[in-house]
Amino acid sequence: MKYFVPEDSVVRQIWGKSDTILFIFAGASAEFALNKAVDWLYFTGRLPADPLGRLFSTVGYARKIVFSEEAAAHRAIDAMAAIHAGVEAKRGMSIPDWAYRDVLFMLIDYSIRAYELLERPLAEAERAEVFSTFNRVGTRMGIRGLPDTYSKWRVDREKHLQQNLERSRYTYDLYKQYRKHLGSFRYWLLLQAQVLVVPQRVRELLGLARLPLLLPVLGVYKFSRRFKAEWLLKEAILPPAYKAEIRELDVAPA
Repeated sequence: MKYFVPEDSVVRQIWGKSDTILFIFAGASAEFALNKAVDWLYFTGRLPADPLGRLFSTVGYARKIVFSEEAAAHRAIDAMAAIHAGVEAKRGMSIPDWAYRDVLFMLIDYSIRAYELLERPLAEAERAEVFSTFNRVGTRMGIRGLPDTYSKWRVDREKHLQQNLERSRYTYDLYKQYRKHLGSFRYWLLLQAQVLVVPQRVRELLGLARLPLLLPVLGVYKFSRRFKAEWLLKEAILPPAYKAEIRELDVAPA
């Protein structure tokens, strides 16, 4: 059986652990709030109504693709493209290609950043493998203007960070919704996780603290994994409504 992502790929290691995915989620939640095309996510009303669910949905699609055999992964990608086409039809205009690239670039960047934060530095070839995997997703979706190498992606990623992000009324509203759905303590944890994982440009636009207060806690958490005790911490900090979903992220589907 041919899988979309080979079974020995580092991409499966990254997307097979809830720890890594939660940091990918933290980074994406910050950048979504700054993206100049975030109004598209507000158009359907789903993002402000359930920001955590909307972001988990994006993560869920990505994870399904990573662990599926090739034909099933293609069907998932095609379904994702069809959903976006439906939104475009309702609004009577097209989502800009750069906005599609932004989301794809986020998945690449935060996959690398989250794994390196929690596990180890990736070799250049492994980073290129992460890029190649999600670039194939973008190609299947018909996204135009994608870079064809990891080195070109790094240049494009930096351009996107400089050109396509801004602090807007959507930024304030989305963070208000994060706080509402998470509660004060978990919201603070989200902000601290974002400090650790987001690029400098995102940190500056959001006015996030420079000092990573969560870093000592992260060290304790990494140590607790040696004794399979990390769920004691997770149970204390995760939103109850999503604990079951997050537990399932640790089981890589066949």
